[in-house]
Amino acid sequence: MKFIEIRKQDLLTIPNILCYFRIILVPVFVILYLRADSTADYLLAACTAALASLTDLIDGKIARKFNQITEFGKFIDPIADRMMQAAMMLVLVLRIRWMWTLVALFIVKEGFMGVAGFVMLQKGRKLNGAKYIGKICTTVLFVSMIVLICLPNLSTTHPNVVTILLLLCAVFMILSLISYVYTYIQMYKEILNEAN
Repeated sequence: MKFIEIRKQDLLTIPNILCYFRIILVPVFVILYLRADSTADYLLAACTAALASLTDLIDGKIARKFNQITEFGKFIDPIADRMMQAAMMLVLVLRIRWMWTLVALFIVKEGFMGVAGFVMLQKGRKLNGAKYIGKICTTVLFVSMIVLICLPNLSTTHPNVVTILLLLCAVFMILSLISYVYTYIQMYKEILNEAN
């Protein structure tokens, strides 16, 4: 079974440092949001989440431009993303009743990705980066959550807007899940064909 090869020189590449920074921003964001009691406080929490999403946007570009793509980076980048996404959804559960539905869908999606990825890794296979629909899903989720964080009273003043944002996130999560299920099924079929 082949696991991620971690080389010492890969740990301190700029893209990986940005991933570490994004992970550090997770507890900072949670504390800022939970302690917020004014518009400025919620805006600061939203800016922290937006900064995290910005590092996600640029770390891949830097890795490709300066040839700093590493196996460790491919491993830690999605973990950093999921940590921030989970943090944003979980704090919003305190204000938005139907957010639990989105959290449950997120757990199903990421649970499948984790289990399927581990099974394929045991068989010497792995996905080569995120799929396009997965990137769209991440973008939609980040933008929607940042809007909801920035406007904490939106669920009472404009509940229909909140419903639309949640539905949009759910639709892209489901599409992303279907796409990855199909991809992993195809990978498994290839393994079976090679064994015959």
